Amino acid sequence: MSIYKFDEDDLFTNTIEAYPEYRFYTQSGSIYINSLPHLSGANTDNIIGVPKGFISLYEYNIDRPANNSIYPFIEKDGHRVSFKKVKKTTYNTSVLFGEQNVGSYNMSASISRYYYGATATRSKLFALKNTLNEYVTHSPHYQYSSSLGDKNSQVVNLISIPSILYGSKIKKGSVSLKYYVSGSLVGELKDENYNGELVQVGPEGSTGSGSVAGVCLYREGFMVLTGSWELNSTAIQTDQNGPSKWIHFNYGANDGNSPALTTLSASYAMEYKGTTHTQTLTMFAHAPYGELNHSNNPTFFDSSEVQPIQTGSLQYLEEPRKIKNVVHSQFLDVEPDFVKTTYISKVAIYDEDKNLIGIAKIATPVRKTEEKQYTFKLKIDI
Repeated sequence: MSIYKFDEDDLFTNTIEAYPEYRFYTQSGSIYINSLPHLSGANTDNIIGVPKGFISLYEYNIDRPANNSIYPFIEKDGHRVSFKKVKKTTYNTSVLFGEQNVGSYNMSASISRYYYGATATRSKLFALKNTLNEYVTHSPHYQYSSSLGDKNSQVVNLISIPSILYGSKIKKGSVSLKYYVSGSLVGELKDENYNGELVQVGPEGSTGSGSVAGVCLYREGFMVLTGSWELNSTAIQTDQNGPSKWIHFNYGANDGNSPALTTLSASYAMEYKGTTHTQTLTMFAHAPYGELNHSNNPTFFDSSEVQPIQTGSLQYLEEPRKIKNVVHSQFLDVEPDFVKTTYISKVAIYDEDKNLIGIAKIATPVRKTEEKQYTFKLKIDI
């Protein structure tokens, strides 16, 4: 086996910035992510093993029955290693040596909503006070308490988006919130100013057009909606069972409410682009002229000329073997000139201690002769 060391010019580290699109549609308390339907399996009502409207972090336990699911475990021994959520007293008294300390999958995530009435305790919103005030340089509407409104006493609709659903931050200018009643669009918000203000942009000429109905915390993944004007006079099922308002947007989205299917309710669409940064390592592996043209594979030798092995008390003698000529002639009964040939099918990567850390497989083996050289471009996301 030939081992080559990567030169400085053979290794490149880059960061790929991508903007994945996300779409959430909420109707009658059901959430649909990126238009994916809720699929039931043979063993579960949701084939990916998490609640409907959620994504699975690891995508384990696909259509597995509850008594045959994949789970993490640690066997108790002298190292006394356990899961973080297990209390010390429980570990010492309830788990015996040799027994398994069992965890559980699946880890899942989805959007959620928190509605705060005028007199409600708002612990989660209050925790964002300093963050909101920090964004004031972008827009005065972020101010927690100002002439534009006091979020201590305002009716506030807080939409929470977990980071797995946007990456490092939400991309500015990509946010769109749409409010539907009986299938008709009654309001749309966009951050068209790229400063976090959620401005009503449609329908054209509707009540509240051009007004700021809330703000977006791009890095933290929150939408803070305070718009309380009527979008539609039709009474629907909301927090107050009245006309449509932005403070009722996404009613039923993991907020403890279950809209009745027999009652007129709204549907909601939320779209945005996330921002992800992926470290990428690019490696160039070279196959030089006149090298990598020998193989230890038995098929490399001509099996029709097997030489006997001579052994004795003082020797082990194996006669030279003839390398198979894989070159074919276009003419019958003509022996083509011998060309030493190998086929490269894999490139193995080793660390400095010669431990195998990765293998790159080539879709179609590459024919290598002594007159040819190749460079293989390998790329891995870190």
